[in-house]
Amino acid sequence: MESLGTKLRTAREKKGINFDQAGKDTKISIRYLEALEKENFSAFPGEAYIIGFLRNYGAYLDLDAQELLSRYRALIKQEQPIPVEHLLRRPSRVPKIVLRVLLAILVTGVVGGGVFFLMSRPKSAGTVMPVSRTPAVHAMSGDKFEGRFFEGDSVLVSLGQDQFKLELRNIADAVTIRTPGGNIVIDLGEEVDIDLGGDTGAGVTKGADIRVSAVDFDKNNPDMGVRLRFESISEIAAQIQDTEPGTVVVTGQSSSTVIISSPNAYPFTLQTNFQGYCMFRWEILLERDRRERNERYFQRSDELNIQAQNGIRIWTSNAQAAKFQVIGGGRTYPVEIGGAGEVVVADIRWVRDEDNRYRLVLARLETGS
Repeated sequence: MESLGTKLRTAREKKGINFDQAGKDTKISIRYLEALEKENFSAFPGEAYIIGFLRNYGAYLDLDAQELLSRYRALIKQEQPIPVEHLLRRPSRVPKIVLRVLLAILVTGVVGGGVFFLMSRPKSAGTVMPVSRTPAVHAMSGDKFEGRFFEGDSVLVSLGQDQFKLELRNIADAVTIRTPGGNIVIDLGEEVDIDLGGDTGAGVTKGADIRVSAVDFDKNNPDMGVRLRFESISEIAAQIQDTEPGTVVVTGQSSSTVIISSPNAYPFTLQTNFQGYCMFRWEILLERDRRERNERYFQRSDELNIQAQNGIRIWTSNAQAAKFQVIGGGRTYPVEIGGAGEVVVADIRWVRDEDNRYRLVLARLETGS
């Protein structure tokens, strides 16, 4: 039977298409197309990319995507090594009835020995109490602090002559933090702005002093703790202060592009028109009733409109497989998030600076965020 790579290559050559043309049409990097035809699956970051690109490339070549996926799974199964114990296993010469009798004798001996041990061991002098853990107290001395917290741990934040305490109260489906203004609840990957002085408003937080992010934690497993990030709002605002729409600000390993500058923050829509095949994920930021993550494979000519009050986080397997534009305030703004074949994670969200102005920025995050 024709191999997976041969089938792809034969279909492409029959259509008279080279890799350059196929890459332009599918928006898939040439190195990944070559890897599919050579069956070099180690070249991909993960299996999700292999399946997604295989679907897209197969549809482009007018091949049956399900058949290609079946060939891929059969190929992977064939390449898995046979366990050594299976290769060394030999037929037993002992009759099965003898084995059963021996097993019954062994089980009886183990149970009897266990009962004898429990009845004959001396009484314990006392119950061993679990060792209690002393809650840790961290200090945020600069504009940023990140660390792993366990229930009861706290961080001290200094603002001028005042010092405020934020304490991790609970780790369940979400993380609960006690602040001077009351408890806040943060989900995995979510960010919450806190006004330590108590002056907050609807939508984007007004007068906020600190931003808290739940970077990593295992839900309903407090023993693993949670990795929290604390950032000064004034430091975040300084990254984009005095910038106009279209300006790119580079800070460390990330970059932000100002899309809209306005005296007020307002709802906006991210309009996405897909030009090729790609995996696309999105989630709404800072809206507790819309926190679920959405994920779909999109095809050419598909369209997606996402409405948000404060921000949107997007993930795409191919940054140029779609055209993006933001609609807000009665105007439309084109947005570029990356190059062809590039995996991109980015936030589009409102940020408030020290001059009480709001800027809707595109902030690229590290891949895998």
